[in-house]
Amino acid sequence: MEHQIANLWETHSGTILGFAKNLGITVIIIIVGALVSKGLQKLIKKSDSDSTSTKGTLKPLFKALIRYGIFIICVIMILNVFGINTTSLLAILGAAGIAVGLALKDTLGNIASGIMILVMGSIHTEEFIEFGSFSGTVKEINLFTTILETPDGIYISAPNSSIWGNPIKNYTRNGKRRMELSIGIAYSDSVDTAFNVMQNIINCEPRFLTDPSPQIILQSIEESSVKITLRVWAEVPDYWIVYWEMKKNLKTKFEEAGLTIPLPQRNVQVVMNGG
Repeated sequence: MEHQIANLWETHSGTILGFAKNLGITVIIIIVGALVSKGLQKLIKKSDSDSTSTKGTLKPLFKALIRYGIFIICVIMILNVFGINTTSLLAILGAAGIAVGLALKDTLGNIASGIMILVMGSIHTEEFIEFGSFSGTVKEINLFTTILETPDGIYISAPNSSIWGNPIKNYTRNGKRRMELSIGIAYSDSVDTAFNVMQNIINCEPRFLTDPSPQIILQSIEESSVKITLRVWAEVPDYWIVYWEMKKNLKTKFEEAGLTIPLPQRNVQVVMNGG
């Protein structure tokens, strides 16, 4: 047995040493690749936690890209170490990638749209948006779809391309919103009294923003009333609470001031022809 092993060594020592060398290089490539991948993912996690603009949406994407990208690079390097011609392999993979891309163009379109949404920061999680005929609070953004929840609790899963390909209204991003509160008074009522009532409402409501400043305007003269409008700004979290409270408050204060909120009226004149 020892003689056979010695003969095997003398005959194939170069091959064995070469294989051992390649195996050692392979182990080093795997270790270095794993360390680089973990290091970059930790770096992305730290930078993402320090950023308030991405709100965590980019972290899963970048971590996945780094993990699979380094894996592919390591596989190519290992194949080169063992003398396998990767040029033809890459050409085959490229051709296969083109074929798969053509077959999955809609899916790849959603992926591309998801990447653009995440990179450009068009929307973030917990923002209320509107696109096309849909609206809701963004709950999750992934590579294929964006998950929303409507105010009445309905689950919406929208393909990313349907969002990226449409104008997006973001009701949360600016941090404040303007509301318009309109009420009609009779022609016989004093406009100045109505203005004073609205000004008192402004003075008593601390949730109204002073910049931009509130506006009280006579918006229009209707068929049976004079329309007075209050334009005020509020922070997004307070918007709907203030809006509904002010709807009630306006009616109450106007009635207390003796102002009349008229019903629609129309005068009909009947002409009788003598027989």
